[in-house]
Amino acid sequence: MTRVIRVGAAQSGPIQRDDNRNAIVRRLVELMRQAKAQSCDVVVFTELALTTFFPRYYENDRSKMDTWFESELPNSVTLPLFEYAAENNMGFVLGYAELTSGDRHFNTSILVDKSGKIVGKYRKVHLPGHSEFDPERQWQHLEKRYFEPGDLGFPVWRTMGGVMGMCICNDRRWPETFRVMGLQGVELVMLGYNTPTLNSLSSEETAETRMHHNHLSMQAGAYQNACWVTGVAKAGSEDGHDLMAGSCIINPNGEIVALSETADDELIVHDCDLDACAFLKQTTFKFEAHRRIEHYNLICSQTGAVPPPE
Repeated sequence: MTRVIRVGAAQSGPIQRDDNRNAIVRRLVELMRQAKAQSCDVVVFTELALTTFFPRYYENDRSKMDTWFESELPNSVTLPLFEYAAENNMGFVLGYAELTSGDRHFNTSILVDKSGKIVGKYRKVHLPGHSEFDPERQWQHLEKRYFEPGDLGFPVWRTMGGVMGMCICNDRRWPETFRVMGLQGVELVMLGYNTPTLNSLSSEETAETRMHHNHLSMQAGAYQNACWVTGVAKAGSEDGHDLMAGSCIINPNGEIVALSETADDELIVHDCDLDACAFLKQTTFKFEAHRRIEHYNLICSQTGAVPPPE
């Protein structure tokens, strides 16, 4: 008997700086309704699904940015998501900006099971961008200013009939992200991203190239770790800044099996057979048979590249 989980990748269209949180949550609930109509088991929302991508704005007084953060979930604004999940037996993944009781700031996602209970939390590890205003950039990317690197590692959870993990946006570009979860037997990795269509530092990097890299990183992660990957965008023109779409569901062979067609709120759905992970996990990527950790010391002993002497 196969273990099939119907996954809904719930892409968000743009969220403008002045959009009301309640209205944003209503949009997310509408996507959940669409997912329910298609009998989804779990819905995956994007990174920072409750706000605009506020790290594009520089603020000297960082505390003034706390308005974009959530100090607890669920709260009065987000409760409808949890209630809908519990009432309709459907899990979800939600990305948001987290402010802890100790005044720490993280780019976070949570995994909620079919009862509406939070069963997993992940905090973004690979923060891109910079921490101070950069006049060379057409727009800012200040995640390193407003967030600190995640402190939870890359955990996985056994829930909803499978082994599930999460990561966020730039994490997808780093193979270590998927391998750490792969070493825990992950079967489904769920992630959201808010990625500019263009690179403000390189006019030569086209939108097509950036979309290629977006999908390539997730397809490689899926294949090399024999797991399903669901990548969900926030897309469209947000506060005058274009974000790429390309939300997708990828099978363990690294093939895209579902792909968004718009840059708006859009749900794509696929039946993910978790047992389809088993063949590659037991053959090509049978880690216990083929990995040679005695040769991987550099991965954990240094960060930057050190070329040999000239």
